[in-house]
Amino acid sequence: MVEITLGLPKGSLNNVNRGNTYQLFVDAGYEVRGYEPGNESYEINILNDSEIKAFLTRPQSTPVELNRGMVDISIVGEDWVKEESVLSDNDIVKIGDLNYGETRLIVAIPKESPYDSLSEFFRANADRERPILVFTEYPNLTRKHIMENEAYQEIYGDAVPFVQVRGLRDGDNKKVQVINSDGATEVYIAKGADLIVDNTQTGSSLRKAGLKELETILHSSAGLYAGVSCTEEKMVKAKMIYEQLLGAVTARKYFDVKFNIANEDIEKVSNYLIENKFCSHEPTVNHGSSFSQINVLIPKNIFPEMLDGIKELGASSIIRSDVKQYVI
Repeated sequence: MVEITLGLPKGSLNNVNRGNTYQLFVDAGYEVRGYEPGNESYEINILNDSEIKAFLTRPQSTPVELNRGMVDISIVGEDWVKEESVLSDNDIVKIGDLNYGETRLIVAIPKESPYDSLSEFFRANADRERPILVFTEYPNLTRKHIMENEAYQEIYGDAVPFVQVRGLRDGDNKKVQVINSDGATEVYIAKGADLIVDNTQTGSSLRKAGLKELETILHSSAGLYAGVSCTEEKMVKAKMIYEQLLGAVTARKYFDVKFNIANEDIEKVSNYLIENKFCSHEPTVNHGSSFSQINVLIPKNIFPEMLDGIKELGASSIIRSDVKQYVI
Protein backbone atom coordinates (compact mmCIF):
# COMPACT_ATOMS: atom_id res chain seq x y z
CA MET A 1 0.00 0.00 0.00
CA VAL A 2 1.26 3.48 -0.89
CA GLU A 3 -0.23 6.66 0.58
CA ILE A 4 -0.33 9.65 -1.73
CA THR A 5 -1.11 13.20 -0.63
CA LEU A 6 -3.45 15.08 -2.96
CA GLY A 7 -4.04 18.83 -3.04
CA LEU A 8 -7.54 19.85 -4.14
CA PRO A 9 -8.05 23.45 -5.29
CA LYS A 10 -9.99 26.02 -3.31
CA GLY A 11 -11.72 28.80 -5.22
CA SER A 12 -12.82 29.04 -8.84
CA LEU A 13 -11.69 25.53 -9.81
CA ASN A 14 -14.24 24.14 -7.35
CA ASN A 15 -17.08 26.37 -8.38
CA VAL A 16 -20.24 24.85 -9.86
CA ASN A 17 -20.23 27.54 -12.57
CA ARG A 18 -16.65 26.99 -13.66
CA GLY A 19 -14.61 23.97 -12.65
CA ASN A 20 -16.41 21.91 -10.00
CA THR A 21 -13.47 19.65 -9.22
CA TYR A 22 -15.64 17.94 -6.60
CA GLN A 23 -18.07 16.74 -9.28
CA LEU A 24 -15.15 15.63 -11.44
CA PHE A 25 -13.98 13.29 -8.69
CA VAL A 26 -17.51 12.01 -8.11
CA ASP A 27 -17.93 11.32 -11.84
CA ALA A 28 -14.55 9.55 -11.81
CA GLY A 29 -15.90 7.12 -9.19
CA TYR A 30 -14.55 8.60 -5.96
CA GLU A 31 -16.68 9.03 -2.84
CA VAL A 32 -15.61 12.43 -1.51
CA ARG A 33 -16.58 14.10 1.76
CA GLY A 34 -15.62 17.58 2.91
CA TYR A 35 -15.07 19.05 -0.56
CA GLU A 36 -18.56 20.00 -1.63
CA PRO A 37 -18.45 23.42 -3.38
CA GLY A 38 -18.99 26.22 -0.87
CA ASN A 39 -18.58 23.82 2.03
CA GLU A 40 -14.94 22.73 1.76
CA SER A 41 -12.87 21.72 4.77
CA TYR A 42 -9.07 21.63 4.89
CA GLU A 43 -8.95 17.87 5.47
CA ILE A 44 -10.95 15.93 2.90
CA ASN A 45 -11.89 12.26 2.92
CA ILE A 46 -11.82 9.96 -0.12
CA LEU A 47 -13.98 7.20 1.36
CA ASN A 48 -13.40 4.49 -1.25
CA ASP A 49 -9.63 4.92 -1.67
CA SER A 50 -7.67 4.74 1.58
CA GLU A 51 -4.40 5.38 -0.27
CA ILE A 52 -5.37 9.00 -1.01
CA LYS A 53 -4.95 11.61 1.70
CA ALA A 54 -6.49 14.86 0.48
CA PHE A 55 -6.13 18.46 1.61
CA LEU A 56 -7.56 21.77 0.45
CA THR A 57 -4.97 24.03 -1.22
CA ARG A 58 -4.97 27.62 -2.46
CA PRO A 59 -3.91 27.76 -6.13
CA GLN A 60 -1.38 30.51 -5.37
CA SER A 61 0.33 28.27 -2.80
CA THR A 62 0.06 24.94 -4.59
CA PRO A 63 3.33 25.13 -6.61
CA VAL A 64 5.27 25.90 -3.42
CA GLU A 65 3.65 22.93 -1.66
CA LEU A 66 4.55 20.67 -4.60
CA ASN A 67 8.13 21.91 -4.68
CA ARG A 68 8.49 21.42 -0.93
CA GLY A 69 6.98 17.94 -0.87
CA MET A 70 4.05 19.05 1.28
CA VAL A 71 1.68 17.45 -1.23
CA ASP A 72 2.62 14.75 -3.74
CA ILE A 73 0.16 15.75 -6.46
CA SER A 74 -2.33 18.54 -6.94
CA ILE A 75 -4.84 19.97 -9.37
CA VAL A 76 -3.86 23.52 -10.25
CA GLY A 77 -3.98 25.96 -13.16
CA GLU A 78 -0.93 26.17 -15.39
CA ASP A 79 -0.78 29.92 -14.79
CA TRP A 80 0.19 29.41 -11.13
CA VAL A 81 2.81 26.79 -12.01
CA LYS A 82 4.41 29.17 -14.50
CA GLU A 83 4.27 32.04 -12.01
CA GLU A 84 6.32 29.95 -9.58
CA SER A 85 8.89 28.88 -12.19
CA VAL A 86 9.68 32.25 -13.83
CA LEU A 87 12.70 33.09 -11.69
CA SER A 88 14.01 29.59 -11.00
CA ASP A 89 13.62 26.03 -12.21
CA ASN A 90 11.23 23.77 -10.35
CA ASP A 91 10.74 20.04 -10.19
CA ILE A 92 6.99 20.10 -10.79
CA VAL A 93 5.90 17.65 -13.48
CA LYS A 94 2.63 17.87 -15.37
CA ILE A 95 1.02 14.43 -15.34
CA GLY A 96 -1.62 15.66 -17.77
CA ASP A 97 -4.18 18.29 -18.74
CA LEU A 98 -7.73 18.04 -17.44
CA ASN A 99 -9.17 20.48 -19.97
CA TYR A 100 -11.36 22.57 -17.68
CA GLY A 101 -10.99 25.86 -15.84
CA GLU A 102 -9.78 27.57 -19.02
CA THR A 103 -8.61 31.13 -18.47
CA ARG A 104 -6.35 33.76 -19.99
CA LEU A 105 -3.82 35.99 -18.24
CA ILE A 106 -4.24 39.43 -19.78
CA VAL A 107 -3.02 43.03 -19.52
CA ALA A 108 -5.90 45.49 -19.06
CA ILE A 109 -6.30 49.26 -18.97
CA PRO A 110 -9.22 51.72 -18.54
CA LYS A 111 -11.51 51.46 -21.56
CA GLU A 112 -11.26 55.19 -22.28
CA SER A 113 -7.47 54.98 -22.68
CA PRO A 114 -6.29 55.67 -26.25
CA TYR A 115 -3.73 52.84 -26.29
CA ASP A 116 -4.17 49.58 -28.17
CA SER A 117 -1.01 47.82 -27.05
CA LEU A 118 1.45 47.77 -24.16
CA SER A 119 4.12 49.18 -26.46
CA GLU A 120 1.93 52.20 -27.27
CA PHE A 121 1.36 52.75 -23.57
CA PHE A 122 5.08 52.67 -22.69
CA ARG A 123 6.07 55.01 -25.51
CA ALA A 124 3.35 57.52 -24.60
CA ASN A 125 4.29 57.52 -20.90
CA ALA A 126 8.08 57.30 -21.15
CA ASP A 127 8.74 60.88 -19.99
CA ARG A 128 6.22 61.27 -17.19
CA GLU A 129 7.47 61.90 -13.66
CA ARG A 130 5.29 59.59 -11.57
CA PRO A 131 5.91 55.83 -11.85
CA ILE A 132 3.82 53.49 -13.94
CA LEU A 133 1.91 51.26 -11.51
CA VAL A 134 0.87 47.72 -12.46
CA PHE A 135 -1.19 45.66 -9.98
CA THR A 136 -1.40 41.88 -10.29
CA GLU A 137 -1.49 38.55 -8.48
CA TYR A 138 1.21 37.39 -10.92
CA PRO A 139 4.23 39.64 -10.27
CA ASN A 140 6.80 37.25 -11.76
CA LEU A 141 4.96 36.62 -15.03
CA THR A 142 4.08 40.30 -15.26
CA ARG A 143 7.66 41.47 -14.83
CA LYS A 144 8.88 38.92 -17.40
CA HIS A 145 6.23 40.04 -19.92
CA ILE A 146 7.09 43.71 -19.40
CA MET A 147 10.84 43.12 -19.83
CA GLU A 148 10.19 41.26 -23.11
CA ASN A 149 8.17 44.17 -24.50
CA GLU A 150 9.90 45.91 -27.39
CA ALA A 151 9.04 49.45 -26.29
CA TYR A 152 10.13 48.77 -22.70
CA GLN A 153 13.51 47.57 -24.00
CA GLU A 154 13.88 50.66 -26.19
CA ILE A 155 13.17 53.00 -23.26
CA TYR A 156 14.64 51.20 -20.25
CA GLY A 157 17.03 48.63 -21.72
CA ASP A 158 17.78 45.77 -19.33
CA ALA A 159 16.59 47.61 -16.24
CA VAL A 160 14.46 45.34 -14.04
CA PRO A 161 11.01 46.71 -13.09
CA PHE A 162 10.61 47.36 -9.37
CA VAL A 163 8.44 44.65 -7.77
CA GLN A 164 6.74 44.87 -4.38
CA VAL A 165 5.17 41.79 -2.82
CA ARG A 166 3.91 43.03 0.53
CA GLY A 167 7.07 44.05 2.39
CA LEU A 168 9.51 42.51 -0.10
CA ARG A 169 11.02 44.76 -2.74
CA ASP A 170 13.19 43.96 -5.74
CA GLY A 171 14.29 45.55 -9.02
CA ASP A 172 16.07 48.75 -10.00
CA ASN A 173 13.64 50.50 -12.36
CA LYS A 174 11.27 52.44 -10.13
CA LYS A 175 9.72 54.15 -13.15
CA VAL A 176 7.79 50.91 -13.76
CA GLN A 177 6.49 49.24 -10.60
CA VAL A 178 4.70 45.89 -10.31
CA ILE A 179 2.67 45.63 -7.10
CA ASN A 180 1.23 42.38 -5.78
CA SER A 181 -2.54 42.34 -5.27
CA ASP A 182 -4.66 39.83 -3.36
CA GLY A 183 -7.81 39.24 -5.38
CA ALA A 184 -10.22 41.75 -6.98
CA THR A 185 -7.30 43.17 -8.96
CA GLU A 186 -9.53 45.20 -11.27
CA VAL A 187 -10.49 47.59 -8.44
CA TYR A 188 -6.97 49.01 -8.34
CA ILE A 189 -7.57 50.90 -11.58
CA ALA A 190 -10.17 53.02 -9.78
CA LYS A 191 -7.61 53.59 -7.01
CA GLY A 192 -4.95 54.94 -9.34
CA ALA A 193 -3.19 51.98 -10.98
CA ASP A 194 -2.24 52.44 -14.64
CA LEU A 195 -2.47 48.79 -15.68
CA ILE A 196 -3.52 45.48 -14.23
CA VAL A 197 -2.59 41.92 -15.14
CA ASP A 198 -5.36 39.48 -14.26
CA ASN A 199 -6.91 36.21 -15.36
CA THR A 200 -10.24 36.14 -17.14
CA GLN A 201 -12.48 33.63 -18.91
CA THR A 202 -14.67 35.82 -21.12
CA GLY A 203 -13.57 39.35 -20.21
CA SER A 204 -17.08 40.25 -19.01
CA SER A 205 -15.99 41.12 -15.45
CA LEU A 206 -13.27 43.38 -16.82
CA ARG A 207 -15.73 45.17 -19.06
CA LYS A 208 -18.10 45.65 -16.11
CA ALA A 209 -15.21 47.25 -14.24
CA GLY A 210 -14.68 49.70 -17.12
CA LEU A 211 -11.55 48.03 -18.47
CA LYS A 212 -10.36 46.78 -21.86
CA GLU A 213 -7.80 44.15 -22.76
CA LEU A 214 -4.50 45.19 -24.28
CA GLU A 215 -2.95 41.76 -24.84
CA THR A 216 -2.84 38.17 -23.65
CA ILE A 217 0.17 36.89 -21.74
CA LEU A 218 -0.81 33.21 -21.68
CA HIS A 219 -3.64 30.68 -21.83
CA SER A 220 -4.17 28.34 -18.89
CA SER A 221 -6.30 25.39 -17.81
CA ALA A 222 -6.33 22.94 -14.93
CA GLY A 223 -4.07 19.93 -14.85
CA LEU A 224 -2.81 17.28 -12.46
CA TYR A 225 0.76 18.04 -11.37
CA ALA A 226 3.31 16.01 -9.41
CA GLY A 227 5.86 17.46 -7.02
CA VAL A 228 9.30 16.41 -5.80
CA SER A 229 7.96 13.71 -3.47
CA CYS A 230 5.94 11.94 -6.17
CA THR A 231 8.30 9.20 -7.34
CA GLU A 232 8.21 5.47 -8.05
CA GLU A 233 5.07 3.88 -6.53
CA LYS A 234 3.51 7.27 -5.86
CA MET A 235 3.91 8.24 -9.52
CA VAL A 236 2.25 4.98 -10.59
CA LYS A 237 -0.66 5.80 -8.29
CA ALA A 238 -0.76 9.40 -9.54
CA LYS A 239 -1.06 8.25 -13.14
CA MET A 240 -3.89 5.91 -12.18
CA ILE A 241 -5.74 8.82 -10.56
CA TYR A 242 -5.16 10.92 -13.67
CA GLU A 243 -6.60 8.23 -15.96
CA GLN A 244 -9.74 8.09 -13.78
CA LEU A 245 -10.14 11.86 -13.88
CA LEU A 246 -9.41 12.13 -17.59
CA GLY A 247 -12.06 9.49 -18.27
CA ALA A 248 -14.62 11.64 -16.44
CA VAL A 249 -13.51 14.79 -18.30
CA THR A 250 -13.66 13.04 -21.67
CA ALA A 251 -17.11 11.62 -20.89
CA ARG A 252 -18.54 15.13 -20.57
CA LYS A 253 -18.15 15.55 -24.33
CA TYR A 254 -20.33 12.54 -25.21
CA PHE A 255 -23.89 11.22 -25.12
CA ASP A 256 -24.86 7.57 -24.80
CA VAL A 257 -27.71 7.09 -27.30
CA LYS A 258 -30.02 4.08 -27.61
CA PHE A 259 -32.89 3.61 -30.05
CA ASN A 260 -35.07 0.91 -31.58
CA ILE A 261 -35.07 0.01 -35.26
CA ALA A 262 -36.90 -2.60 -37.34
CA ASN A 263 -34.65 -5.59 -38.03
CA GLU A 264 -34.85 -5.14 -41.80
CA ASP A 265 -33.38 -1.63 -41.39
CA ILE A 266 -30.42 -2.55 -39.13
CA GLU A 267 -27.83 -2.70 -41.91
CA LYS A 268 -29.01 0.57 -43.44
CA VAL A 269 -28.91 2.43 -40.12
CA SER A 270 -25.57 0.91 -39.12
CA ASN A 271 -23.99 1.97 -42.41
CA TYR A 272 -25.40 5.47 -41.99
CA LEU A 273 -23.89 5.78 -38.50
CA ILE A 274 -20.48 4.45 -39.57
CA GLU A 275 -20.23 6.46 -42.80
CA ASN A 276 -21.08 9.71 -41.00
CA LYS A 277 -18.83 8.88 -38.02
CA PHE A 278 -21.76 8.99 -35.59
CA CYS A 279 -20.16 6.26 -33.46
CA SER A 280 -16.68 5.65 -32.11
CA HIS A 281 -16.13 2.27 -33.85
CA GLU A 282 -19.35 0.57 -34.88
CA PRO A 283 -22.82 0.57 -33.31
CA THR A 284 -23.75 -2.05 -30.75
CA VAL A 285 -26.83 -4.04 -31.79
CA ASN A 286 -29.00 -5.97 -29.32
CA HIS A 287 -31.15 -8.18 -31.53
CA GLY A 288 -34.85 -8.77 -30.92
CA SER A 289 -37.47 -10.78 -32.81
CA SER A 290 -38.88 -7.90 -34.88
CA PHE A 291 -37.06 -4.84 -33.55
CA SER A 292 -33.51 -4.39 -32.24
CA GLN A 293 -31.88 -1.79 -30.04
CA ILE A 294 -28.87 0.12 -31.36
CA ASN A 295 -26.46 1.79 -28.96
CA VAL A 296 -23.84 4.40 -29.90
CA LEU A 297 -21.51 6.78 -28.09
CA ILE A 298 -21.55 10.13 -29.88
CA PRO A 299 -19.93 13.57 -29.39
CA LYS A 300 -22.50 16.00 -28.07
CA ASN A 301 -21.92 18.57 -30.79
CA ILE A 302 -23.06 16.25 -33.60
CA PHE A 303 -25.99 14.64 -31.78
CA PRO A 304 -28.68 16.91 -33.36
CA GLU A 305 -27.50 15.98 -36.86
CA MET A 306 -27.52 12.26 -36.02
CA LEU A 307 -30.97 12.55 -34.42
CA ASP A 308 -32.51 13.93 -37.60
CA GLY A 309 -30.88 11.20 -39.67
CA ILE A 310 -31.93 8.19 -37.59
CA LYS A 311 -35.51 9.48 -37.28
CA GLU A 312 -35.75 9.64 -41.08
CA LEU A 313 -34.50 6.04 -41.21
CA GLY A 314 -37.23 4.84 -38.83
CA ALA A 315 -35.64 5.01 -35.38
CA SER A 316 -38.04 5.06 -32.42
CA SER A 317 -37.87 5.11 -28.61
CA ILE A 318 -34.72 7.24 -28.73
CA ILE A 319 -33.00 7.64 -25.35
CA ARG A 320 -30.11 10.04 -24.72
CA SER A 321 -28.05 9.73 -21.53
CA ASP A 322 -25.05 11.50 -20.09
CA VAL A 323 -21.81 9.56 -19.81
CA LYS A 324 -19.91 9.52 -16.49
CA GLN A 325 -16.71 7.80 -17.58
CA TYR A 326 -15.09 7.28 -20.98
CA VAL A 327 -11.60 5.82 -21.04
CA ILE A 328 -10.24 5.80 -24.58
